[in-house]
Amino acid sequence: MHAYRSHNCAELRVGDVGESVRLSGWVHRKRDHGGILFVDLRDHYGLTQIVADSDSPALALLDALKLESVVTIDGEVKARTAETVNPNLPTGEVEVYARAATVQSRAEELPMPVAGEQEYPEDIRLKYRFLDLRRETMHRNVMLRSQVIASLRRRMHEQGFTEFQTPILSASSPEGARDFLVPSRLHPGRFYALPQAPQMFKQLLMVAGFDRYFQIAPCFRDEDLRADRSAEFYQLDFEMSFVTQEDVFAALEPVLAGTFEEFANGKAVTPAGSFPRIPYAEAMLKYGTDKPDLRNPLVITDVSGHFTQSGFGLFEKIVGSGGVVRAIPAPQTAGLSRKFFDDMNEWARKEGFAGLGYVTRKGGEFGGPIAKNHGPGGMEKLYGELGLGPDDGLFFAAGKASEAARLAGAARTRVGETLGLIEPACFKFCWIVDFPMYEYDEEAKKVDFSHNPFSMPQGELEALENKDPLTILAWQYDIVCNGYELSSGAIRNHRPDIMYKAFEIAGYSRADVDANFSGMIEAFKLGAPPHGGSAPGIDRIVMLLANEPNIREVIAFPMNQRAQDLMMGAPSIVAPKQLRELNIRLAEPARAAEAAASAAEKANVDKAVAPE
Repeated sequence: MHAYRSHNCAELRVGDVGESVRLSGWVHRKRDHGGILFVDLRDHYGLTQIVADSDSPALALLDALKLESVVTIDGEVKARTAETVNPNLPTGEVEVYARAATVQSRAEELPMPVAGEQEYPEDIRLKYRFLDLRRETMHRNVMLRSQVIASLRRRMHEQGFTEFQTPILSASSPEGARDFLVPSRLHPGRFYALPQAPQMFKQLLMVAGFDRYFQIAPCFRDEDLRADRSAEFYQLDFEMSFVTQEDVFAALEPVLAGTFEEFANGKAVTPAGSFPRIPYAEAMLKYGTDKPDLRNPLVITDVSGHFTQSGFGLFEKIVGSGGVVRAIPAPQTAGLSRKFFDDMNEWARKEGFAGLGYVTRKGGEFGGPIAKNHGPGGMEKLYGELGLGPDDGLFFAAGKASEAARLAGAARTRVGETLGLIEPACFKFCWIVDFPMYEYDEEAKKVDFSHNPFSMPQGELEALENKDPLTILAWQYDIVCNGYELSSGAIRNHRPDIMYKAFEIAGYSRADVDANFSGMIEAFKLGAPPHGGSAPGIDRIVMLLANEPNIREVIAFPMNQRAQDLMMGAPSIVAPKQLRELNIRLAEPARAAEAAASAAEKANVDKAVAPE
């Protein structure tokens, strides 16, 4: 027999009754029933119930062990009585009578429980992540992640993509998010950067002629963290040559739809080939965001035209000065009290907005200051245009177009959630397309790139030379699912003449482009195919499939929200010798230096006035 196990802890069935077996695992739970000890033994695969009574030589040893100790059990498989069968456990019809037990590792008192799914402080969970990963949900999430990656990889291979690996140590780029920098020992004063994405390398693979590339790529961004963002993350990175935007969509939709269908547990998934295409401007108008959750049926409408001449002076003034009024329906709210509407207004103010106007309606009767001042006739016309009924309420977001869109989008989400309108048990995908190539930077007082500077402008060089930059659209797209952006992508700008012109409009000289993107621009001068791609985030995909609200719940060893690894103590202080080898001298942070100087000054004062 094997030294540690003949079976795993999820393997034994009624057909194994009478067999002598050996199992190894962790002591998950113990129950003392007056001389009979029941132990749930757990390994990676599942649980098996171990029984030790007064005749078992293993009783005293097992009774003395703390939970999470690791043991090997030798025993005989027995059938459980009908009334003790556990139908929720694959091994629930049998148990193992322990004839001998060997302790492989004794556990001390646990800093957090493993059995059960009770809430526990995140700092403790991350410090003892190896214990947290033993818990059922975390274990399942990490296994789901592995299975999802395997499914994505298989589907990419089936579509003719080839897997490559791109460098982890590369050059810093002036565009994008903040880099994680790595000092060079061999080249004092110079630094590598960890990749924010393999963007340039994957494009260079297309220039090299490999046609269809992908990898499960590690990426690093020194950004402020939040629930759906991590400093270190993985993405399904891919690129294709000689493709249009529709070719990219046709390649990715079966991969995403198929993977979601495989792990959706019966939830509906938008079928491949039918992901809606929503222009950016339409998304911002109808949903108030470029990451719309299509499970929410509410649609925002611009109703500015109804308030150009209105008894409601505030809206008339906003529209007259170039602002907008956006309406968010609140269907079937006649049965709710005025408090619902007042609470929404108060919520908007707490979010930093001036407020959220509203109209109530019950049995066809309008209520609220806006309805009173705008007048019954005006309200009837507005409701008729929006297709609203006699018991539907209405919220208004007013102000500058960008602010009104942001408030309307947030209000749409809150109303949908509060009224229970979000369609359950489904994954709804869409593409957001036709992003603006440029935007006006109010602070810098100049035109700048709105998103990805390496996207191909629609209309190419002719558009750049002859159109208002703020009207130029890019061959750029996002894939969105249930309100989460899974990735951005684009058909790339592969022509040096178009790239120089695109950067010139944003205030960059030819020399700037040559200096900052030399590898890319030089490659394009030697023959580059039209190409494009995208990079859906693995962590967000798994987060959605696992129905988890936080990305840290689907990463085996995540950092906390302050980018710290509490388990390994990173980032850590390094030895002076290591710094000398790297030719680095630390500059004391300003506040720390000031505090140290203040403390030193206080110590000198105390010393000066202290009695002898």
